[in-house]
Amino acid sequence: MSHPQSRKGKIIVTGMACHLPLPGVIYQVLHYLTGLRTLGYDAYYIEDSDRWVYDSAVGDVVPNATVNVTKVASVFDAHGFANRWAYRGEWDTEGCYGMDEPQIRRLYQEADALLNVTGQDIREEQLVCPRRVYIESDPFASQVRISQGDPGEIERISAHDAHFTFGENVGSPDCAIPPTPFTWLPTRQPVDLAIWNPPAYLSPSVSRPFTTITSWVNHVDAIVHEGVPYYWQKDREFEKFIDLPLRSSAEFELASNGDDDVRAMLSKHGWRHVSVDDVAQNSDDYRDYIWCSGAEFTVSRDQYVRPRTGWFSDRSACYLAAGRPVITQETGFSKFIPTGRGLFAFSSMEEILSATEAIRSDYEGNSNAAREIAAEYFAAEKVVGSLMDRAGL
Repeated sequence: MSHPQSRKGKIIVTGMACHLPLPGVIYQVLHYLTGLRTLGYDAYYIEDSDRWVYDSAVGDVVPNATVNVTKVASVFDAHGFANRWAYRGEWDTEGCYGMDEPQIRRLYQEADALLNVTGQDIREEQLVCPRRVYIESDPFASQVRISQGDPGEIERISAHDAHFTFGENVGSPDCAIPPTPFTWLPTRQPVDLAIWNPPAYLSPSVSRPFTTITSWVNHVDAIVHEGVPYYWQKDREFEKFIDLPLRSSAEFELASNGDDDVRAMLSKHGWRHVSVDDVAQNSDDYRDYIWCSGAEFTVSRDQYVRPRTGWFSDRSACYLAAGRPVITQETGFSKFIPTGRGLFAFSSMEEILSATEAIRSDYEGNSNAAREIAAEYFAAEKVVGSLMDRAGL
C-alpha cells in the first residue's frame, strides 16, 4: 500500500491500543492515523507506558505485551503503518516492539506534535515534543476531579498545550461539566469511511437485527459531583429499557460480557445475546459484526447522559459509516449532529419505538442518511483537520 509523501510534518498519536487491545480501541487510534495521513501529515503511533497490559484471556493485567502488540500490529500493518508504530513498556522483558528505542527517542525530538488520544499519562521523554494535544474521549470525570482539586489529575492535564473533549456541549448553560482552569475545545471521533464501507454481499438490510457491542458490567466507581453520584455502568441504563424487544416487532441483540444470569434475564425480556468474545476477537470480526447488523440500538452511560455532555460513541459513528442507522440515548449531541433520519436520539421508550418503526418503514432512506451523516460529521479528514487547525498545527 503506497501513500503520498508527507507535506506537513511529523505527528505522533498515542493512546491505549496495546494496553487494552479491544477492536474499538484499536480503530479509535487508527482513525486518527489515517485522517492525519489523508491530510498530508507523517503519522506514527507510539505507546510508551509504565503500566502492565490487560490480558482478556485471564481477565487481569500482565507484565508482557507480546500478545496484545501482535493484535495491534496486524491492524496497523494492514492499513499502511508498518514501521510506523512502537510499544515500549519499562517493565516488559521484551522492552520495545516495532520501532526501537533510538528511533522512538529520535521521533520525539523530530515530531511537531503529540496527539494524546484518551489521555494517557505523558512520559518525561515525551515532553520534548513542542506541542502536546490532549484528546479526551470520556468527558465529565476528569473535569470533576480537577474542580475538586485533585493534584494528580491537574498535573496530568497540565502536561498538554491544548485540550479537546468528546463532550461537545462543554461550556453550554445546559451542560453540567464543571468549569476548570483549562480551555476545553469540543471535538468528536473521526472515522475512516473507506474502512467501514461494506462489501456488496453485506449491503444494508432491514431483515437484520438491531445490535450493539458493549460491556454489560464495568467495575468502575461512580463519580460524585456536588454530592450526587454519576455512574459508569451500562447495565443501569439498559435495564431502564429492558422490555424493548417485547414492545417492538424488530429483533434486538446484545454482544456483551454478561454472565449466565444476565443472559437468562435478557432472554426473558426478548433479547438475543452473543458473547462479545465471539464477535470481537479481532478487528475484522468486530467490523463484520457491525456490517451484519441492520442498525444499532444502544444506551449511553449515566456520566454522559445526566450532565448533558454532548458525547457521542465512536462505535456508533462506525455503524453510521457502515450505512447502519443508529438509535442512541440523548446526551445533548443532537444540538450538533442532525437526528430524525439515519440517527435518532431518545430519552424515553416511546421515542425508541417511534425511531425503530421509522427505520423499518424506510430502511433504504435511513441507511443512506446514516452514511451521509458519517461523511458530513465524522469523516476523519474533516474532524482531524478541524482539530489540527484549532490546536495551531
